[in-house]
Amino acid sequence: MRSVRMVSVHCFSGGNLCRRVGQVRPARSPAAAVVLFLVLASSIALSGCEYSYDDGRGALPVDTAPVTDAALPRDTRLNLPVSGAELDAWAREVLPDAEGQVFYTDHGTVEEDEEEEMSTGQLPSGTYALTLACRSERRVAFTVRDAEFALVDLSLRCGTSRVNVVHVAKDSVLRITVEARRDANFALRVSRI
Repeated sequence: MRSVRMVSVHCFSGGNLCRRVGQVRPARSPAAAVVLFLVLASSIALSGCEYSYDDGRGALPVDTAPVTDAALPRDTRLNLPVSGAELDAWAREVLPDAEGQVFYTDHGTVEEDEEEEMSTGQLPSGTYALTLACRSERRVAFTVRDAEFALVDLSLRCGTSRVNVVHVAKDSVLRITVEARRDANFALRVSRI
């Protein structure tokens, strides 16, 4: 790159002392300004361009059917509590065969604004799967405690099953409480993993 050497002279008043100070400043080429302008102008001009090609497929159809959700709405009658043989069949359906040793299984009905309490037999220390399910128009609360702590405390949306994994540090009996604001069916199983 070319450079221009500029020299300035500083003279002090009252004497012949003058000194020259040299500075080097790069010279700006008008060609660089032109190149910069052309790059900016071409990028602005090309920003509106779109690349297109023919991939062999035809044009998209104009009259397409509206997209709908494939999920069907849930039948609310499936969440109404049942009794008798229907309750037994529902419990078998929501508590499929478990892997491992099953220590406790129960199902039943909880009346509106009531709670049902039950307890397992003595469980040896270990890791357990608690499968919980309910059938009601509202949520059902499940609380599972050992001698010291609440191992599970959840409000379950009915129509689904939930599996919680808990660890029992020492041999203990689990106390299970099921509460509902509306009539509900519940099913639960405690199995060793």
